[in-house]
Amino acid sequence: MRSYDLRRGWGKRIEGENLRAVTAETLGSADIRNGKVVASFGAITRLTAWTDGKSLFVDTEMDAGVPDDVARKTISAFNRFLEAATGYASKDRKKQAEKRARAGPAETP
Repeated sequence: MRSYDLRRGWGKRIEGENLRAVTAETLGSADIRNGKVVASFGAITRLTAWTDGKSLFVDTEMDAGVPDDVARKTISAFNRFLEAATGYASKDRKKQAEKRARAGPAETP
């Protein structure tokens, strides 16, 4: 499972049914199960996404044995989904991930 920061004010855009709509628009179809959005596309056999209003949480299961063209289409669609759901382009998400990696692991009490 990975978490992605949401652009300021973006949490309201993807509350409830809106996250399902964004997922269906970018990946073709999506359902809501147990309060989480579930979809599949290309090499992604199962994508589960949910939000707490500040972050987007995404859990994926992948099929590694797909042809290269399916893998490329899957990566492209997944990046479009993340951009639509978080408000950040892939370049911005990369910068955020690098910043978190440099900061090191968060301390737990």
